[in-house]
Amino acid sequence: MNAYASTERLEAVRDAINSALPSLDGWPVPAPLPEALPPVAAFDPDLLPEEIREWVMDIAHRMQAPADFAAVGAITALSSLIGARAVVQPKAKDDWRVVPNLWGLIIGSPGVMKSPALAESLRPLNKLEADAREVWEAEHEAWQLDAKVAEMQTDANAREAKGCAVKDPAKARDLLRPIELPASPPERRFIVNDATVEKLGELMGANPWGFLAYRDEIYGLLKSMDREGQEGARAFYLQGYDGNQSYTFDRIGRGTVRIERVCLAMLGGIQPGRIQSYVRDAVTGGSGDDGLLQRFALTVWPDVSGSFKNVDVWPDTHAKQRARDVFERLAGISVDGEAAVWRFDDASQSIFNEWREEFETEIRGGDLHPALVAHLSKYRKLIPALALIFAMIDAPEAGVIEDRHLMRSLAWGDYLRTHAERLYSAAVTPETGAARSLLTKLRSGVLGASFTPREVARKCWAGLGTSEAARKAADILTDYDYLQREIVQTGGRPSEQYTVNPRVRGAA
Repeated sequence: MNAYASTERLEAVRDAINSALPSLDGWPVPAPLPEALPPVAAFDPDLLPEEIREWVMDIAHRMQAPADFAAVGAITALSSLIGARAVVQPKAKDDWRVVPNLWGLIIGSPGVMKSPALAESLRPLNKLEADAREVWEAEHEAWQLDAKVAEMQTDANAREAKGCAVKDPAKARDLLRPIELPASPPERRFIVNDATVEKLGELMGANPWGFLAYRDEIYGLLKSMDREGQEGARAFYLQGYDGNQSYTFDRIGRGTVRIERVCLAMLGGIQPGRIQSYVRDAVTGGSGDDGLLQRFALTVWPDVSGSFKNVDVWPDTHAKQRARDVFERLAGISVDGEAAVWRFDDASQSIFNEWREEFETEIRGGDLHPALVAHLSKYRKLIPALALIFAMIDAPEAGVIEDRHLMRSLAWGDYLRTHAERLYSAAVTPETGAARSLLTKLRSGVLGASFTPREVARKCWAGLGTSEAARKAADILTDYDYLQREIVQTGGRPSEQYTVNPRVRGAA
């Protein structure tokens, strides 16, 4: 075969290949999909006071979980022990006071050890709860015996009064007077897992200085309060965040119940998909758009390493005991009528004033998303509250917050802000996880040149298992020129059909 014939054959093969490839006419180059999540700051052990630092880091090491989880659990639990027993006055002269009860939320996918890490960080609190239950049971048993004795004495007096009613009416009246019995001893509570808002109010009446409401999976609580008729429950929780307001229940049958002070710390975990959905509702005028979510100022959404190391060591007993001592000291704070008032010293007051001016200027500047502004506005409470917590861990009786306590608090603010930005990115960034998954399938060619959302749903791929999920993912890819959408009329209801950009499948 001569060279001319060989060249002719190669050109014929090339023409055949090119004719089989789809035309790129009219198809733009797809734009990169935006990153699904903005970066967050990694947890620095120096954020924690020395008394609890080694204990928290030991939990993270043994669990092979992000230290953020145990740290937020520990700080929230400690804030609940202080509750309204102590307050911080952030200004030197103004009487504005902050109760340090905080709300914590940890975000992570299933299997990243959220629950075990939180359970470990709450062990000292659960121990206090168990010890208090033992004391209360003994006191309640003694009270029940006193009540039975009083009942028997009342019966005996009634019989005696009956015998002397005619001869000595005055004595009979004295005998029939009710015997005064001491009130049932209140049970001190440290942690509540699942209670109606009315029961929470009852417990708060007996524990006016506050306690922790803990939900392993808090999504159920958030959604339950979205239902019609739960406005009162939301109002109760919102007021519980302030920590210094009274609350009144007016119910037919139960009458009026007045609670002197509603002080509630909250802690729970949630999965990324669920919190993203809730965030979208909260920032688009949905039922969650009342500031409830923004009160979870201690929100962390850390990156989780893909590697795992099996760690099988004994817990650090010394570190655990140091932490337990802190919990017991704070639980033993005595209150004589009024909460102890803590103030900044001169150095920390100057630092706080400078931070406050810069902070207020930024959040009023109009450059931030309104949802993020609403969240960051809670730092007016968070920063002085954390400073008070750190000061009371170091010296619970001093009454003065030093600059080292405030600087640690401000470092927490910087760290937590990156996690807040990740949280509220769901409001301003498309949900690209499912779109990326669909794009991977398109590049592999398993869907062909065009498809409908129903065809994708039938594949039962993760995140794309419904027609609606597939449609949302396809619409995002359409916005970035990976697909073209057209409405197809097939005799019944019109449906969407998506055509794949040839460049996605490698056409050049």
